[in-house]
Amino acid sequence: MDSAKGGGGRGKRGRGRRGHRGGEDRDVCLSKSMSYALRHGASQMGLQMGTDGFLFVEDLLAHPQFHSYSLEDVERVVATNDKQRFKLCTHPENGRLQIRANQGHSVQVVDLELKPVTAGSPDCPAEAVHGSYLRNWSSIQQQGLSRMKRTHIHLARGLAGEDGVISGMRKDCDLAVFIDVPKALADGIKFFWSENDVLLTAGDAEGKIQPKYFSRALRLRPSRSILPLQ
Repeated sequence: MDSAKGGGGRGKRGRGRRGHRGGEDRDVCLSKSMSYALRHGASQMGLQMGTDGFLFVEDLLAHPQFHSYSLEDVERVVATNDKQRFKLCTHPENGRLQIRANQGHSVQVVDLELKPVTAGSPDCPAEAVHGSYLRNWSSIQQQGLSRMKRTHIHLARGLAGEDGVISGMRKDCDLAVFIDVPKALADGIKFFWSENDVLLTAGDAEGKIQPKYFSRALRLRPSRSILPLQ
């Protein structure tokens, strides 16, 4: 990709990575703004998103919320994002640069290039983990996990740092709920791998993973300890 195409806004646009929102890193601000636009707010912001979740980068940068950023900024944030939240590529027909979020949408996206998981396949994990917070444990313990307003519940292969796990859970989570994936698959719950290795499921007909599919639960901080499932 040729970063020079978007370099016309250097000066104000390419200047420094700090000094935004009271000193918050400009790249962090850009990542958060892109996440909102690409996962939730494109329509309300007047941005045209394709059924595959892609927006043209030039349209994103033309929006007032992104006026202080350049193509170089977008490319850097995509390349350095530790959870690989975004995909940047050229449109196959017109060659225009486009971007989308790999998962986390509350808007319906028809084709995220998700890979279905089938029972017994090499990529079917025995269990996967959902990160949450101890304040929610009582509700989760009784009612299960819910996708809430999003299209999927997010699961990781394991806890952060294990076997190269980089995504699927927020860093500040203090609760880990492990799911018996084969058991859920056997009951008709579908799972998919996203492009950045997050396991996604819409849950059952109510958008939930019921407690009967929990294999274990851990308190992560201040020290790790097992929580009773019942």
